[in-house]
Amino acid sequence: MLTDEFGREVTGVRVSLTDRCNFDCIYCHNEGLGDTRGPMDPQDDEMSTDDVVRFLEVAAEFDVDAVKFTGGEPMLRQDLEEIIRRTPDQMEVSLTTNGTFLPGRAEDLVDAGLERVNVSQDALDPEDFAAVTKSGAYDKVLEGVDAALEAGLDPVKLNMVVFEHTAGYVPEMVDHVAENEGLQLQLIEYMPELTGKPEWNIDIQRVHDWLAEQAVEIEHREMHDRKRYWVGGSDAEGVDELTPDSPGIGMVEIVDPVENAAFCANCHRVRVTHEGYLKGCLNRNDDLKPMGEMTKPEIREAFREVVANRVPYYGEYMVKNGDGEWELNDEYVGEYAEI
Repeated sequence: MLTDEFGREVTGVRVSLTDRCNFDCIYCHNEGLGDTRGPMDPQDDEMSTDDVVRFLEVAAEFDVDAVKFTGGEPMLRQDLEEIIRRTPDQMEVSLTTNGTFLPGRAEDLVDAGLERVNVSQDALDPEDFAAVTKSGAYDKVLEGVDAALEAGLDPVKLNMVVFEHTAGYVPEMVDHVAENEGLQLQLIEYMPELTGKPEWNIDIQRVHDWLAEQAVEIEHREMHDRKRYWVGGSDAEGVDELTPDSPGIGMVEIVDPVENAAFCANCHRVRVTHEGYLKGCLNRNDDLKPMGEMTKPEIREAFREVVANRVPYYGEYMVKNGDGEWELNDEYVGEYAEI
C-alpha cells in the first residue's frame, strides 16, 4: 500500500468516467451539459473501457480496496456494466449518479458487482428540484431510487448539497429518509472555491447543531472526521426510548471539507479524471499527472508519483495567515498553479 509523506495510506480511488451530464446543477463546477444524447460508447476525450480496467488492476497491486465511479454522469457511459464487471474482485464498487438512468439498468449493475450507490437529490418538490438542477427529471430520479432499492442496493444514499438554495429543504429531506427504509442522507457542504459563488455559502455548523438537537444517537467516524446523526422523522414523534433501530429513524451524515484541516488529514483517495489524469486532491488543478499511453508501467510510475506528492489541501497547501485567513502555501504551489 502506498503512503504519502503525511502518513496517509491510499485505500481508495475515485474515477470520473465522463464530464458529460444530462443535468446542469447550479452548484456544479463543470460548465455546460456536453453531449447528453444518452448512454453511449466512450468518447474521444474519455478513457476507454480497457484503460479504466488497466488502471484499476494497477491500483489493486497497491492494495487499493475501493473504487467510486463518478462523472459528470457516469451512467452516460454505455460500458459502465462492463467496467464494473471487470473491476478487480478485491475492490468494493460504488457509484455516484443523478439516478435518471437507474431504471432498467440497476439490476444489471448489481449483477455486474455494484455494491453501493449515491443518488443526487437536492429537493423533494419538482419545482425546487428543477430550479437547482435545471432539469425536469424529478420523477425519473425517484424511479431510479426505487430501482436501486429493488435491485438490492441497501442503503441507497441520497446526496444533497447544502447551500443558500437548499438549506431550507433539509428538515423534510431528513423526514423522507427516516420514513423510507433503505435510504440514508448525505449532506454535502457547498464548496464556493469550486463554483465562484461565495454568497451562496451557509454556516454548515448550524446544520450540525440542528441535527444534534434532533438526534437519537451521534457517531463520530474518525477515519473521515465525519459525524453521523440518527434522527427521527415525523413518524417517530411521541415515541419513547427511540434508538437507531427504531422505526421512523433515519441516518444523516455531513461531509464538510471546507476549511477543515482534519478532513484533509484523513483523505485516503486518489482521483482520476475522465481524460486519464491522476490527481491527489479534488480542490487542485496544478497536481494533474498524465498516465501516458496507459500502459501498466506508465500507470504504476504515475500512481507512485502522485501519491508521493499528495498534500492535505487545508493545513498544508492552504495555511492560515496571521489574520486567521486561508492563503496559499508557496512551498506547494507548482509551476502551473491556478492562483
